[in-house]
Amino acid sequence: MLGALVLSSTGCASSSAATSPTGTLSTETFTGAVDVGGQAAHPFTVAASGSSEATVDLTTAGPPSTIFMGVGVGSYSNSVCTLLTNGYAIVQARATAQLSGTLTGGSYCVMVYDAGNQTAQVSYTVVVTHY
Repeated sequence: MLGALVLSSTGCASSSAATSPTGTLSTETFTGAVDVGGQAAHPFTVAASGSSEATVDLTTAGPPSTIFMGVGVGSYSNSVCTLLTNGYAIVQARATAQLSGTLTGGSYCVMVYDAGNQTAQVSYTVVVTHY
């Protein structure tokens, strides 16, 4: 099952409006490391019926702490994370969400990946908030 997703970088205006979600707000924190040319994915489940707001925040990445990393949301099936169209961005770690949008109930994943500028392994923390 593929849920509807409209994600935008928080630096851009978004015309999508979330409906009132049902369920409990979930904040999930994932940590790991990405090798040069690599990626790491973490599954999560959106339990809300209908559409609800979701955010993705790459809170830390490094060394170096100024590195830009790829981060995105995808559909998750059979242990495979497939990024959704317009569901990803190249970002620098910061304390506010870099991606936001609407998701319908279903199985998803958040992926952190080398944007092509790594010279060594990079550790990261990414936070996903959803209903």
